[in-house]
Amino acid sequence: MKSGYLAAVATVALLCGGGTASADPKDRLHYLTIADVDPGLILPKPFASGSEGEKAELVELHRVVASASPARLAQAKWDDENEDPAIFDGVLGIKLEAMPATWALLKEVQEEGEAAADVSKTYFNRARPWSTDPTLPNCDAGKKANPRRSYPSGHSTLSYSVGYVLAHLAPEKADIILSRAADYAMSREICGVHYPSDTEASHVLATIIGVKLVGSPVFVAKMAAARGELRTAHLTN
Repeated sequence: MKSGYLAAVATVALLCGGGTASADPKDRLHYLTIADVDPGLILPKPFASGSEGEKAELVELHRVVASASPARLAQAKWDDENEDPAIFDGVLGIKLEAMPATWALLKEVQEEGEAAADVSKTYFNRARPWSTDPTLPNCDAGKKANPRRSYPSGHSTLSYSVGYVLAHLAPEKADIILSRAADYAMSREICGVHYPSDTEASHVLATIIGVKLVGSPVFVAKMAAARGELRTAHLTN
């Protein structure tokens, strides 16, 4: 298991930057270590290709896509094209990017999640649903997206990890923040680009990231400055 994990780390480095040291996931983690996000220890294997589990998930995805309203499909496409902490601006009624300390902190959370998700995607090497079933409508059509990066979902890792930290920064708004995180993750299924188990794995991974971050003294110190900005914006007491 461990040798496969280390091979995944090496592969991510090659894919992301031609083998340069800066592309190594361990160099992209600000607070966590590679051991903290070892996919072989924290995530179950996804359903095997051609398995009954995979078939059932494809049936569910077809149902989800077909039953989505035009407005929800449009939201899913918007979510597909927007991948940063600003996905929470709408529910909070503020522009997070206008808050320097808060934005910098949440971008660090995003980068932490991206590094962890990249290792897991390479480690599990799961085919995306539209790659397995070309009849499935999807938001990746025509984009030449990598068909082997389904598990876990990077977008969902972003929403759940940033959402976790943001909820701790503004606990009075935790309900709408966490609901938005889940809705953003659901967009990946409505877009036909991820299986339900992909987004579920992202929730697990992102929660581990969030728990580790709010337990870091350095990170907690930065949270104080972010809370001050949010307090000024009347989002927290």
